[in-house]
Amino acid sequence: MKRTILFILSICFLICSTACTPRASILFNQRPITKENVMDYSSIFQRGTRVYYLIIMPEVQHSRYLNIQIIKKDNDVGYLGYKLFMTNTVRLKDEEEKYYTDYFVINEKGAYIMKVYSKDNPRTPLTQAEFFIQ
Repeated sequence: MKRTILFILSICFLICSTACTPRASILFNQRPITKENVMDYSSIFQRGTRVYYLIIMPEVQHSRYLNIQIIKKDNDVGYLGYKLFMTNTVRLKDEEEKYYTDYFVINEKGAYIMKVYSKDNPRTPLTQAEFFIQ
């Protein structure tokens, strides 16, 4: 009897103590992102075309600055096969407290990783996503 009560209490404790916290995310699209096409995301793009992205942040960033890095996975580079391809620091406007949208153009084929950092905590990324250029 003690074991069943202890087992039930431990299950209840596990359910109550684990919670899903919302995380930041990145969505890529081939067209400018609007409310109508926000779910038409893709991760494979043609070389030389615009790659539109949307960064969604569940909580408001206090510093209002984001560092965006694009890293290319490349085996020709000596440092673990990663090359810093592009970096940008952006300031969030008043109406962009929980999101940021923009685009970039890449002319080299390969696999890329986009990482977003906050000025509040520049060591750990808010989010990251992978995309490919054909």
